[in-house]
Amino acid sequence: MGEPAPVAATAETLAAASVPPTRVLVAMSGGVDSSVAAALLRQAGHEVIGCFMRLGEAGEAEGLVPDDGMCATGGRRKQGCCSVNDAADARVVAATLGIPLYVMNFRREFGRIIDQFVAEYQAGRTPNPCVRCNDWLKFGRLHEHAETLGATHVASGHYAVVRRGEAGAELHRGADLAKDQTYALFGIRPDRLARTIFPLGDLEKPAVRELASRLGLPVFDKPDSQEICFVPDQDYAGLLERRAPGSIRPGALVDEAGRTIGEHRGHQHFTVGQRRGLGVAATVPLYVLSKNAARNEVVVGPKAALRCRGAEATEINWLDGDPPADWIECEVQWRLHGEAAAARVRTIETETGLRLDVEFAREEERLAPGQAVVCYRQGRVLGGAWIDRVLDAPV
Repeated sequence: MGEPAPVAATAETLAAASVPPTRVLVAMSGGVDSSVAAALLRQAGHEVIGCFMRLGEAGEAEGLVPDDGMCATGGRRKQGCCSVNDAADARVVAATLGIPLYVMNFRREFGRIIDQFVAEYQAGRTPNPCVRCNDWLKFGRLHEHAETLGATHVASGHYAVVRRGEAGAELHRGADLAKDQTYALFGIRPDRLARTIFPLGDLEKPAVRELASRLGLPVFDKPDSQEICFVPDQDYAGLLERRAPGSIRPGALVDEAGRTIGEHRGHQHFTVGQRRGLGVAATVPLYVLSKNAARNEVVVGPKAALRCRGAEATEINWLDGDPPADWIECEVQWRLHGEAAAARVRTIETETGLRLDVEFAREEERLAPGQAVVCYRQGRVLGGAWIDRVLDAPV
């Protein structure tokens, strides 16, 4: 294959050149974003090594992985970012760029993420496996593999920016706010963040596709992968039932006073804030307020009851020096694609470890235990933690 066309050096491609030329391990999923990231790094003078992480999916062995079209190399494509066909796309891209590609089998490690996902749902919480995958694999185990290959940095096609501040590496929102992925990256350890490059941080998605086309990359028009890669047809309850047969049982649907007003199919079918599919008639729209897995109860109520004033969170990862012992002002985001709201946060030492307290400036829609709260200031990620308890708004 011929040499890919060079990309003119502009402000839009500076992220790839933010680090002096070095050996970089690039996580290549076979998609357009990671492919362009690898191309920009190569043209910035880095020695690029591609890495495809073979993860496997929960439905793969059961024949449940759905087909939904053609992959860039002519095979069948499915949801997710770790299939055999995605690996084939990554190989073609690597050959086009003239870089080596390693396929690393992380199936066993990925099983930990699936196990955690199942355990959280069974406990009545709402997990976020994509964030855990970043923490444990893409910017965890992959950094360890980079060291064995003599690579000083790990790179990916995430839409975020790593800046070199006076006190060390800083994580900032990317230029394309609609694609910003910093929420899902808050768990990267500070020492690993300093050895991470996000070449697409200064680009918007249309420009990335245009670059892929100009570079002759066959994945330039490949659709984005969908969440969650290991849940066929997004049937969470089906996955849970296969992993723990008999764990999903009918239970009571109760109001705020604890009165039974209906029956549900299993608390695992619901998440906080859900309105549809409750299966009960009422004079006002009802929403899921909370779940009690021990009693297999789902608590519902009017939208006004979804208000909360804050949360308590644990498993803190703080990127801005030491976690704040005193209240600091910031903005807090609690959904992958949600808005950030004004708040103040502090950390408290408890018997079980450090806890992050979050107080919103005004009442917000109820958060879901098991999700993350990520703290920002002017687009910079200060840190984050995982929600344990939601603080109700005063009645």
